[in-house]
Amino acid sequence: MELIRLEDIRKTYHLGEVELEVLKGISLTIAAGEMVALMGSSGSGKTTLMNILGCLDRPTSGRYWLGGQELSKLSADERALFRNQRIGFVFQNFNLLPRTSAIENVMMPLLYSTAPVSSREGRQRAAALLERVGLGSRMHHEPSQLSGGQQQRVAIARALINQPSVLFADEPTGNLDSRTSREILEMFRRLNEEEGITIILVTHDAGVARHAKRTIRIVDGLIVNGEFTAEEEPLAEVSAGPDGQEGSPRP
Repeated sequence: MELIRLEDIRKTYHLGEVELEVLKGISLTIAAGEMVALMGSSGSGKTTLMNILGCLDRPTSGRYWLGGQELSKLSADERALFRNQRIGFVFQNFNLLPRTSAIENVMMPLLYSTAPVSSREGRQRAAALLERVGLGSRMHHEPSQLSGGQQQRVAIARALINQPSVLFADEPTGNLDSRTSREILEMFRRLNEEEGITIILVTHDAGVARHAKRTIRIVDGLIVNGEFTAEEEPLAEVSAGPDGQEGSPRP
């Protein structure tokens, strides 16, 4: 079933008298339950495209549907409402509240939900998600008491608390070491395969993109096919093979 459809999406920024066209006609579809990598180098337009897909911005022209609803012309307030109901985000810097426990960080989006739940139900939902990401014994710890990988797991649980239609992960392993990065990417894979969550990994790293089932490459504001550029080639690292076991280092 189709979840996302873009038709000729364009985005132009006006910098004084200068027009900067960042997206130059993007058309694509993403099915419900896919795990997709949106990959491009710095300046390619991938962040702008993610902002449109995530309802953080709207296109200059073109049309965008998510779950059958056309979103291109929504106001900022309408986008914020839709975003809170249907979209989850995981960022490189975790963005956790520093003096707040893991479970309270996970519950935070419920405060802005249009379908409010009781404190008891919200706490039960947050605790179940922390169990799901392997932090059942750490739910009362503050971020300073958690490792980087554990903080990212809290962020993933928080992104799922409102049961979104799609989860965006923006450079989710950028601040993690290679071993922890593989663990986080494996968690995304399990969430996708076992629970059917649609996941879009936004990355410049081909090594991260290879964990997705499909890669959408963007160069200079256009979707392209072809080989990785030198800038996009991953550094040497131990990769997970098809059976989940560690393979040999990439060249």
